[in-house]
Amino acid sequence: MMSKRKGRAYRRRRRKGSVSLGTHAVETGDIGRGLMTRKALEPGDLVIALPEKCLLTTNTILSSYMGEYIKRWKPCLSPLQALCTFLIAERHFGSRSPWKPYIDVLPKTYTCPVYLPEEVIELFPSPLVKRIHEQKRMVQQLYLASKCFFGSLQPLFSELVEKVFTYDAFRWAWCSINTRTIYMEHKQSEFLTQEPNVYALAPYLDLLNHSPSAQVTAAFNQKSKHYEIRTVTKCRRYEQVFICYGPHDNQRLLLEYGFLTNSNPHNVVYVNKELLCNHISEKDKLVNRKMLFLQDEGLLENLTFGFDGPSWRLLTVLKIFCLRAEEYLQRKKVLLGLSITADNELGSLELAEKICFHLINENQKAMQNISRLLNEIVEVSDHLELVANVRREELQILQASAEVLQNMRVTAPTRS
Repeated sequence: MMSKRKGRAYRRRRRKGSVSLGTHAVETGDIGRGLMTRKALEPGDLVIALPEKCLLTTNTILSSYMGEYIKRWKPCLSPLQALCTFLIAERHFGSRSPWKPYIDVLPKTYTCPVYLPEEVIELFPSPLVKRIHEQKRMVQQLYLASKCFFGSLQPLFSELVEKVFTYDAFRWAWCSINTRTIYMEHKQSEFLTQEPNVYALAPYLDLLNHSPSAQVTAAFNQKSKHYEIRTVTKCRRYEQVFICYGPHDNQRLLLEYGFLTNSNPHNVVYVNKELLCNHISEKDKLVNRKMLFLQDEGLLENLTFGFDGPSWRLLTVLKIFCLRAEEYLQRKKVLLGLSITADNELGSLELAEKICFHLINENQKAMQNISRLLNEIVEVSDHLELVANVRREELQILQASAEVLQNMRVTAPTRS
């Protein structure tokens, strides 16, 4: 249950121009923790070079005190399980750990969705809710699958391993790795599963903040044995240097890294299959065949609205659903971008508008619920503001899409 607030002194909505990020903060005109260059950088210049011995990888773990336990354990641990286990142990050892300086600067908690309470998760858009639940299940299953190995480590601890390797500790380790590892390919080890071993925790390097517009190259240099980041564009002296985690929308950034970023050009609103089905006419006798056809063509995923309107995939799917029985044989032409009839074009635009306005109403109701809860609760207020930012952003995208669709209908061929 959510607790009632104790008065109205709470006014942390002060960050009107910012997005709450937990350990990161992307604010209007300002970024929290980051790295600044003390000299002007030209394209190709080295930003950071971190020696291999500073990287925490599975090689580090296999050559440590934990290596003998991992090497004799069957079935083998995955690289991710090994990293999580080592990180938990090193945090527990405190001042006895050589990794203490790094662990001390890691966040004590995260704003990744696996940390969010269920009542907050349910306020997110339904496609994101589904992905969050999948992620939470995956982390929980990974923890349960690791518990027997944790038990084998009892000789290393004076305390019971059950008190060291708790789910909270595992969740913290998983989030630390998921949000902070750099991509670095390693040779497969006979002592670990054959899952991709591409993780490396890089102290200092993970202070670099993300920007969608940043252009850098990042890779391990086999000659110098350093992990190097070089800028592709110029950077003025005393400016903050950014990296880009990839062309991710805010839902992906929140899911994987626990933060949002302002003015993200990759942001979209997702339309899931359930919502699609709810707006298709039940009178259409070919609806199941159309669904199977679209599924076989791989077109039922990543259906989106953007600031520039519905995506090609979404409009194509809607055109297929708007085909009359006598037009269904021409479905392949729709995939090629050919127009079938004026009725089909207008019908698909009208259907897109219905879905768009449904999502607008859904977001407006969600915003009202969030606003009400922000005035009633205290414990999850920061989490609610995170949801509010996602919902507010979706609303802006959908309103822009609705305007684009109205203009498209005006210029579309008239029905015969």
